[in-house]
Amino acid sequence: MTQPRNRLISLDDTPFYHCVSRCVRRAFLCGSGKDYNFEHRRGWITHRLKELSAVFAIDVAAYAVMSNHYHVVLRVNRELSDSLSKKEVIERWSLLFKGPRLVQRFRGGQTLSPEELKILDDIVATWQQRLSSISWFMRCLNEPIARWANQEDNCTGRFFEGRF
Repeated sequence: MTQPRNRLISLDDTPFYHCVSRCVRRAFLCGSGKDYNFEHRRGWITHRLKELSAVFAIDVAAYAVMSNHYHVVLRVNRELSDSLSKKEVIERWSLLFKGPRLVQRFRGGQTLSPEELKILDDIVATWQQRLSSISWFMRCLNEPIARWANQEDNCTGRFFEGRF
């Protein structure tokens, strides 16, 4: 029986986690055969892992890309996450997501009211938590790869299984 990830992940016990994402509908993630060649998708994963490890407070300890799934060993760097300033959190998160207008105004140097600063602090606290979340890391890894693969395969729908 499956369990919620918050019961599976305990950073107090270990910062290292082995995650696996599998393709659905018998799709190929990588490899080549008589009628297909998807070896370039390995590069997608490698490149995206490098991008995300520079943004998140999560290190990639190891990875392996197979024909229909991949493995990653991740290390959550709680010390880095806890030491990030408000501006560092915003800059890191903004590399992946546009963010609300309030954050964009703050980044542009506009003066914010005390109420707006309180809202900004709440947003930054959420983002700081996400920057050390394996679930958010995997989401940001799988989602663009699934879009690119579906576009290449000329189909829609899930590319990876829902759980990792």
